Amino acid sequence: MKRRDLLQRLVAGGGAPLLAHWGAQAKTPTGWQAQFDASSAPWKSAFATAPADLPLTATRVRGRFPDAVTGTLYRIGPAGHDLGGERNQHWFDGDGMAHRFVIEGHTVHHQGRYVATSKRMAEVNAGRRLTEGFGTVFEGRDEPSSPDSMNAANISVLPVGGDVLALWEGGSATRLDPQSLETRGLKTWRPDLAGAPFSAHPRVAADGTIWNFGVHPHAGLLLLYEIGPGGVLRRADAFPVSNIPMVHDFAMTAKHLVFLLPPLVYDAQRRSAGASMLDSYVWRPELGMRVLVVNKHDWKQQQTLSLPTGFLFHIGNAWEEETTTGTVIHLDYARADDASGLFKDTREVMRARLAGTAGPVLTVARLHLRTGKATQADLGVEAEFPHVHPRHVGLRHRHVIHATKTSGGLPLWSAVAATHVETGVSRRFSHGSETIVEEHVWVPDGRAPGWVIGTHLDYAQKKTVLSCFAADALTEGPVAQAVLPYALPLGLHGAFVAA
Repeated sequence: MKRRDLLQRLVAGGGAPLLAHWGAQAKTPTGWQAQFDASSAPWKSAFATAPADLPLTATRVRGRFPDAVTGTLYRIGPAGHDLGGERNQHWFDGDGMAHRFVIEGHTVHHQGRYVATSKRMAEVNAGRRLTEGFGTVFEGRDEPSSPDSMNAANISVLPVGGDVLALWEGGSATRLDPQSLETRGLKTWRPDLAGAPFSAHPRVAADGTIWNFGVHPHAGLLLLYEIGPGGVLRRADAFPVSNIPMVHDFAMTAKHLVFLLPPLVYDAQRRSAGASMLDSYVWRPELGMRVLVVNKHDWKQQQTLSLPTGFLFHIGNAWEEETTTGTVIHLDYARADDASGLFKDTREVMRARLAGTAGPVLTVARLHLRTGKATQADLGVEAEFPHVHPRHVGLRHRHVIHATKTSGGLPLWSAVAATHVETGVSRRFSHGSETIVEEHVWVPDGRAPGWVIGTHLDYAQKKTVLSCFAADALTEGPVAQAVLPYALPLGLHGAFVAA
């Protein structure tokens, strides 16, 4: 497809911007900030606003971090939840703060810095919110002029081409300096892709090739990206998807890209009536869970399969094998029965309340491409933030690292686990009842199977802690920890870069 054609398809649908807001503003519930302030929930520091950037600071280290973990763990998440006495009404609306943990043996330093998006800078200068977020519409405020006028740069990071990219969902990636975390501006992969959606969950193949996608809800398009290891775009294109849903993550195999399409479907009429972006989606369980499989080399070769109705944020991994009955793709993901966690739990925490929704469960699907049949099995293990060894992305794997065991509702995960996706056997470690586990990532080593590093919030001590585990001895606890002298608001995703 010619670039001009792709641009025309991206702005199709009345010529409206990707996240444009038509019609009257929705009424905003009042008192969210007061309710948060008045709450006595012991864990509410997890959703407090970081008052300022955090300079490079030494931590207190217990033990020694292995040589293979010498490098930098980058993380990011919502950290600016209130401004001018008003509080966002969804966790995902907070201004993004990027973090780097510089690790070397007995020393670890931490730095945190807000991403200087155009949205944040304008609002901080004004002392109030000027436009809406993903799940919050402030009464009487400006309509977003473009996708990036809502860009909070708060979901994930991608180190590539001399930058660390701060990733959102609905618009551009934001370039950060890897050393200072200074904001360098928006990343434009190609002129006709300026402001186009670029997902927060790219997949990096063993050869360094980056695969990613974006969802254009109003135009009903799925965008695909292939990017070289150095960060140069190889190709991008867009394809129509009927009843386009909210898609947060995807998977790749040696030959395919795999999308699970839950029945949370975009409704343009709700949006035009003044609903937030989140509330413009409708749960339609009769659609089931569609599975879209795309050939990596010829994106026009696509196949759709069906799974039982469910919802997900994250996929662990996928791989494919050739059998006597044709190609079979194996895929594991964190499956919930419905999307209530997205609408309830991630809103209620902004008032320091828990909705009590049960956590998603690690589920393994088998996709038979020749017959078009798909099956799945529930492993019976609560799971979120699944992560596999980076050398196994798109290839056969047996273990997934993930957060597990909710404490009173999402998103208060209290343990980190390693689960065998073929047997369902799960090993876990908990830091204690007054801690919240965040995403952990796998770090390769010459020895198999490497190390697992990640953070947790000790809200009783009001400190964030970075831990390192031997991947094959998770239950034995951390081999090293770095205790920050302060607590960070809960973040979302991260990436490790070796020194």
